[in-house]
This record gives sequence, structure tokens and C-alpha cells, in this order.
Amino acid sequence: MGGGDHHFRGRSCHFLRYWPPPPDRGQHMRVTKILLGTFLAGVVFAVGVAGLCAQSRKPSTGGRAPKTAEQVYKNIQVLQGVPADQLIPAMQFITASLGVQCDFCHLENAFEKDDKETKQTARKMIRMMFAINKDNFDDHREVTCYACHRGAHKPVITPVLNEEEAELVSEDKMHHEKASTASLPSADQILGKYLLAVGGADAAARLSTRIQKGTLTVGSEPFPVEILAKAPDKRVTTVHFPGGDSVIGVNGQEGWVSTPGRPVHEMSPSEVDAAIMDAELLFPASLKQTFKAWRVERPERIKGRGAYVLSGTRESLPTVQLYFDQQSGLLVRALHFVETPLGCNPTEIDYADYREGGGLKTPFRWTVARSNGRVTIQIEQMEQNVPIDDDKFVKPAVPASTESQPGPS
Repeated sequence: MGGGDHHFRGRSCHFLRYWPPPPDRGQHMRVTKILLGTFLAGVVFAVGVAGLCAQSRKPSTGGRAPKTAEQVYKNIQVLQGVPADQLIPAMQFITASLGVQCDFCHLENAFEKDDKETKQTARKMIRMMFAINKDNFDDHREVTCYACHRGAHKPVITPVLNEEEAELVSEDKMHHEKASTASLPSADQILGKYLLAVGGADAAARLSTRIQKGTLTVGSEPFPVEILAKAPDKRVTTVHFPGGDSVIGVNGQEGWVSTPGRPVHEMSPSEVDAAIMDAELLFPASLKQTFKAWRVERPERIKGRGAYVLSGTRESLPTVQLYFDQQSGLLVRALHFVETPLGCNPTEIDYADYREGGGLKTPFRWTVARSNGRVTIQIEQMEQNVPIDDDKFVKPAVPASTESQPGPS
């Protein structure tokens, strides 16, 4: 199932054209794809996560109606009416569900064209999926591309006899059936233990800024990285690639991606929401207030250790799951989702290597995982509570919009 074409203002469906290619262009493209996934979209994690997804916040557009896919992209047929900022995540959902890339359905540099039969088939499959959910599940999204494809462009239609190959997600995990949590600590207790674990509420409240330097690694390729953060929701990440610096920034109200020789990409409201949440998670004092409501879920095990699981919700935003080590109380994982018209895209962030500095424990390593790969950031130097000029968090000028560009489905 692959949609139409989606070349947006000179950028391909992978958003890879934001970044200047280093000598190893393929490796650079993989790094970029995963990096941007932290903010811009994820890929399918399991059929059952759809039940955790809520619709994204309606974009704030100054009283104007948000643009739809057909207003921004060319040749939109199946996904008309979909918010424009959900179209690329929808295409990424397809690439993960089928294990394919853009060129499976699209022509390079001519994404709006319908030359490939696979593109026509994709449109038929998307219509079929919508019809199945409408006719059989009261228009609830129970069937997605991944439900059948499971990472293959052609679904397996014959039962598999090998037990390992035939292993399926258990029914309770698929549907997230609620188990009794009466004997578990409350959300307030889990969050309180977390604050104590990192150094206490007072130490957390004193944290105002961080400057971190280290390496970002994908595969075996390390790249220097620098992170500036200011409480509660400002962060700028600069990756020093051989071809120039690439920057992802958010200042609490707007976000952007910039690279040398490329137009600045202005994040959509849903992208900004995800970037703000990532920034807020590393300031423990405001964690409880970051989410409107908390729910205790069934405990899970992460790397052999028990973890309490909290689901946090904010108005009209997808659910976020946070995992806290049962013994230490520290945050060890965050799992959040991006809504698309085809399914939810997850991003999983694992936190590790906690070290104490200034009376506060901070993760010096975190790994961002998506189904297309992962990157690890290892911090080597850190300063806290040092002045950072607000000018560092000002979004660069964004070029004026031009005519609509080639688009998908």
C-alpha cells in the first residue's frame, strides 16, 4: 500500500533533501531519516498501538483553516481532505508497513506522475482499507497496512509451520486489554519517586539550562552533536556533518529544521507538539504538569528489569507512555506516536547512563528507535544552569510559500 506522490517544495517523501550529503551519501541519508523521525513522524510498531492513538491537535493557524493535502501537494486522489502535515507521516507509515521506499510507487523527481502500476494498486488498497473499517468496524481504525503486510510488500497468505516465523503478537497485547492495576503505585507515587531518584524536587526546580556536547551514532558512524536546552521547552540540536551543520530547533511555540543550501523547513503544529514534548521530558520538575491526565498501565520488563508504565495525555494529542525503573525510579523509556490517516507512527526513546552533576542525575545516553533504524546520542560534556541567550532559540527566516508541489495519493 503506497500512496501517491509527495514532493513538497523540493523535498522528497523522506525529507532527506534537507540535509547536505557527506562523502557517504547513503549513510548520511539514513542518519537524517531517523533523526527527523524523532519529530516529524514514526513508523508502525504494532497493530495494537492504534488503540493508544488520539487525533492530533487541530493546528493553530491564526483563525484560518489548516491547509489540506490537495492544497499543498499535486495529484492527490485518495487522501483528499487530510491535513497536509499528516501526508508525509502517512507515506512513512506505508514504507514501514511494506518494507519499501518511495521509489516503489514513485518516480524520482516526478512524484506526481502515475506511471507506476504499484501507485495505482496502492490507491486501491487504501480505499479497500478505509472501506473495511467503515463497513465492519463502525469506521474505527482496526485494519491498517501493517495488519496484513507485516513489513513485506506482499502479504504471506499461507500458514507458516516454523514456530518462530509464525509467532504473532498475543491477543492481550494487540488490544491492550486493561489488567488490574489496583496493587500498583499511583501515578503520583511513581512520579514522586522519579523526582527523588534524579535528586529531589528542589534540585530539579533549580535546573534552568543545559549545554551538552557528544556524538550521534548511526550504525558505526559517529558525528559530533551539540544540544542547547532551556527550561521548560526550548531545545536546539546541531549535528556537525562533513557537508555542514544540520539543526533541529524548537522554542516552545515554533520549530524548524535547517541545513546549508536548503530552505528552512518550518515544523507543522503536530511536529512542534512532538518536539516540545521531547524537550520537556529532560526537565524533570515540569514533567507532572506536562500532561493533563495520567493512567497507570501494566508493568513491563525492559532489558530484564521491571518498569512501571504511565500513560500521559494532553488535550487532543496522542498518548505518551513513560517507563520508570521499578528499583531506581529513573525514567528509562518514552514511547510516543504521530497520528496519520493510515495508522499511528511510534517513536521509542531509551534513556541510560545516568550521571550526577550539580546535584541532579541526567541521562548521558539516549537511543531513538524507529522501525527503519535507530540513532544513539552519547553525551561527553555537560554544563548546567549557565546563561544561554534567547537568540539561540529564534527560528531562522522561512522562505515565502510558492505554488503547490507534487503530492501523493
